[in-house]
Amino acid sequence: MDDQYDILILDDEPVVGQRLKPALEKEGHRVEIFVNPYRALERVREKEFDIIVTDIRMEDIDGIQILERVRALSGRTKIVMITGYATIEVARESLAKGAFDFIAKPFKLGEMRAVIQKAVDALKAEDRGKPV
Repeated sequence: MDDQYDILILDDEPVVGQRLKPALEKEGHRVEIFVNPYRALERVREKEFDIIVTDIRMEDIDGIQILERVRALSGRTKIVMITGYATIEVARESLAKGAFDFIAKPFKLGEMRAVIQKAVDALKAEDRGKPV
């Protein structure tokens, strides 16, 4: 079974993608990073990602809108929301609209790795449930 997953990281702070990409690639995943939400959405229309990590608060388009647009394209994609402005209301809204998980910034690399692994495990379980 292929343990390599396609992950898209969207955060208007370049340092987030710069920190996450090498750590996730080291675990064997294919990672694309974006700081521009429009470019990220273009890419999502071209390719189905297994996991998307998106910031909630960005200029022009927020992470909730990204979540809704990705959900419309792919029910399989696991979407992890990250924000420096964590509130219970934002977390609830994200999860109600189909986010897989929610992480407050600043987060530790280990926290993100654990959430990504949880998403990978969920994808594997779903894939095993499908007829071959």
